[in-house]
Amino acid sequence: MESEAITTGRLDLLPLRVDHAGEMAEVLSDPALHTFIGGEPVSPEVLRARYERMVQGPDDPGVSWLNWVIRLRDEDCLTGYVQATVESDGAEIAWVVGTPWQGRGIATEAARGLVEWLDAQRVPTIIAHIHPDHRASASVATAVGLTATDEWHDGEVRWHRAATLGG
Repeated sequence: MESEAITTGRLDLLPLRVDHAGEMAEVLSDPALHTFIGGEPVSPEVLRARYERMVQGPDDPGVSWLNWVIRLRDEDCLTGYVQATVESDGAEIAWVVGTPWQGRGIATEAARGLVEWLDAQRVPTIIAHIHPDHRASASVATAVGLTATDEWHDGEVRWHRAATLGG
C-alpha cells in the first residue's frame, strides 16, 4: 500500500518527501509539543535523515509505512503530519499538529481524512495509542470514531474502531 494525496475541506495531506524536512523541523520545533509524543525538537538535518528512512519503508513486505504532511491551503504552509502503519489486520494511526495551529480543528480534519482514506482501502481495523492525559488527542480520536479500550501500550491507552470498509 502506498500513500497518495488526500484532500479535505481546508487541507491537503501530501505524501511525505525528504524535502519536507526543513519546513517540518520548524513546525515541530516547540519543546511543549513533545510533552505527549516524546522526544525533542530536532534539526532539519536530523529530520531529513529520519525522513529518508521513512520514505524507504520497512524491511517487512507485509507492513506499509504511510506518512503525510498536512498543508493548510489558505496559509500555504505545513502544519503537522498524519501517519499510518498498515498490516494485514489493520492500521495504527497517529497525528501531530504544530503548536501555532492547534485548536483550529486541523488535527481532527486531517485524522478524519486519513481514516476515510483507510476505509476506502478496506483496512479492517484502526487503532491509535494516546497518552491518558492528552485530552486534545482523545477528542480527535473520538471525533474519528475510535473508542478507548482497557488496553495499555507503553503508558498509553489503546483506542480502536472497526473500519466501515467503504469504497
